[in-house]
Amino acid sequence: MKTVIFIPARYASTRYPGKPLAELTLPDGQVKSLIRMSWEAASSIAGVDAVHVATDDDRIAEAARAFGAEVVMTAESCANGTERCADALARAGIEADLVVNFQGDAPLTPAWFVEDLIAAMRADPSIPMATPVLRCDPQTYANFVEDRKNGRVGGTTAVFGRDHRALYFSKEVIPFVDPAKMPDPVPVFHHVGVYAYRPAALRAYMDAAPGPLEALEGLEQLRFLENGIAVTCVEVEARGRVFWELNNPEDVPRIEAALRAMA
Repeated sequence: MKTVIFIPARYASTRYPGKPLAELTLPDGQVKSLIRMSWEAASSIAGVDAVHVATDDDRIAEAARAFGAEVVMTAESCANGTERCADALARAGIEADLVVNFQGDAPLTPAWFVEDLIAAMRADPSIPMATPVLRCDPQTYANFVEDRKNGRVGGTTAVFGRDHRALYFSKEVIPFVDPAKMPDPVPVFHHVGVYAYRPAALRAYMDAAPGPLEALEGLEQLRFLENGIAVTCVEVEARGRVFWELNNPEDVPRIEAALRAMA
């Protein structure tokens, strides 16, 4: 099964303009851009045939090529990462059985998150698309609550049924949990911004109209749910690693601290 990874990256982020080129300081003192760290993380994943940066911005393309990445230029009109992956697949003329969308703002994504996702798709050909979810530890849950309390849009949470099909994704912290009755383990799942699609699911996505929930939440994956396309949530294990995306400038020290803890 041929599997390709696209790392969608755009410069004109509303919350963090130029985010892919934001620089992070590694524990050894090296400074690397977010897009480079994400590409290096994606390149470490086993069972993948190719990794491409997909962007419409010459600055990102130039930076990516400078550190050795293959780049596919996409249309400026792509509204989100899923559209950019679909556009990149078509423009590159790549024949693939499985397409992985590896977010360019998540360099802390462990390789096994994506490897587990790919394995789930290979094991069940009926799954049109899948995405990882990670049970929150107390610190991550506290980060979610702090962000919302301070009016920041941070990570995304997911709720799903017994069959692991997604019920909803939100930038709010769901489900609501009474702080005085917080069970152990924390019953909130962090949605990991990685997707695996079969090409047919990508085509169906492009043919589907965006719905009101996608527009309100600003979450691309809700288009699948609003148009009756099942999204399978694959629960992954942290194995002691901290996971967090770079959503806001305030996340830079969080990620740098996580990198120091991993060193």
